[in-house]
Amino acid sequence: MNLILTVIEIVAPVFLLGALGFTWTRLGWDYPVAFITRLAMTLAVPCLIFTALQSSQIDPVVLSGIAIASVLAYALIAVALFGLCLVLKLERRTYLAPMVFGNTGNLGLPLALFAFGTDGLSYGVAVLAVTTIGLFTIGLLIVSGASNPARVLREPMVIATVLGALFLAMGWSTPGWLTNSLDLLGQMAIPLMLLTLGVAVGRLHPGQLLAGFGLSAVRVLICAAAGVAAGLALGLPEVPFAVLVVQMITPVPVTSYLLAEKYDAGAEQVAGLVVTSTLLAVVTLPIALALLV
Repeated sequence: MNLILTVIEIVAPVFLLGALGFTWTRLGWDYPVAFITRLAMTLAVPCLIFTALQSSQIDPVVLSGIAIASVLAYALIAVALFGLCLVLKLERRTYLAPMVFGNTGNLGLPLALFAFGTDGLSYGVAVLAVTTIGLFTIGLLIVSGASNPARVLREPMVIATVLGALFLAMGWSTPGWLTNSLDLLGQMAIPLMLLTLGVAVGRLHPGQLLAGFGLSAVRVLICAAAGVAAGLALGLPEVPFAVLVVQMITPVPVTSYLLAEKYDAGAEQVAGLVVTSTLLAVVTLPIALALLV
C-alpha cells in the first residue's frame, strides 16, 4: 500500500500540471507551443540535465556494472521495438525513441530511493545518465531525422549531457553562483514540459489515446523482459538488478513529446504515449516493486 501511495504521490503532479495545460487550451486561451518548446529545449532542459549530472554523488567506476547493463537493456529494447514498428507499420521518427527511453529521472529516481535506499538511488542515477545520453544522442538523431550526425552534436541538450557526464566523471563543479543560476533555470523545465503536454492532450483525438494504451502495454512487457535479460546476463546483484528492471519500465518521458514537437515528428501521438504509459505505471510499477523488493 505504501508503494502504491508513493507512486500516486509522484505521478500526481504530472497529471495536475498537465490538467492545467489541458484546461488552458480548452478555455481557448493562447499558448505559444513553438516558443515555449524552444525555451524549454534550448535553455531550461539543458540546464536541468547538466546540474543533475554534475551534482550526482556517485562513483562512475563502482556503478559501471549497472551502466553497462543499461546499455545492453536499451539495445535489446531498441531491436524489439524496431521490429514492432516494422510489423505495425509505425513511423519510426514518431514512435521508436519515445518508447525506448523511459522516465528514469522524475519517476525512476524517487522510486529507487524509496524502495532500495541510498544505494538504490545511486544505481538509479547511473541508469539516468545512460538514458539521458542515449535519448539526446541516438534518440535525438532518430527523431530529428538528421542525416548528418554533426547536427545532433550541436544541440544544447547533447552539449549539456556530455559536459554533465564529464564533470561527473572528473569530480568537477561549477562555481556556486553559476551552479545556482543554472539550477534556477533548470527548475523551469519540468513545469513547462508538463503544461505543454497538457495543451497537447487537449488537442488529442480519443482514438490516439486508445492506440496509446495498446502500445504502452506492449512496451512495458518488452522493457521488463529486456531489463531482466540484461541483469541476468551480466550477473547483477539483487539491488542493482531490481533498480535496473524498475527503471526500464518507467513510462515515456515528457521530454520525448517536446522533441517530437520541435522536430515535427508526430507530437500528438507521442503525447498520447506519455499520458497512457504514465497511467499504466500507476499499476505496473507497484506490481514490479512488490515482486522485486
